[in-house]
Amino acid sequence: MTTHTPTGRYFHVNGGRIYGHFRKGDGPALVFLHYWGGSHRTWRPVIERLGPAQTFVSYDHRGWGESTEVPGPYGMEQLADDTERVIDELGYDEYTVVGHSMGGKVAQIFASRRPAAPPD
Repeated sequence: MTTHTPTGRYFHVNGGRIYGHFRKGDGPALVFLHYWGGSHRTWRPVIERLGPAQTFVSYDHRGWGESTEVPGPYGMEQLADDTERVIDELGYDEYTVVGHSMGGKVAQIFASRRPAAPPD
């Protein structure tokens, strides 16, 4: 069985770069958004229970974790912009956004910008 090891890296966003972990593998990708005061490490217990080839990204919102040097604003709209940038930078076509507390608010704003395509 092949295990895909998560990789740490920075993602370029407006005003700087934010840090996260991601793993290439089987999709659709899971995009994990942490709560106010959390970091990409918040999702570690969940990620450890995923299949060893599940594609995911878990990153630090600007102002938190290893992304404290990225300037504000730190509002939900800006955080949703950052989410969009991370997804685009990783080239995800299929993904599910999973947010907890503040991350859930960011996920809702992000989702409102990308409504589902009508069925064929």
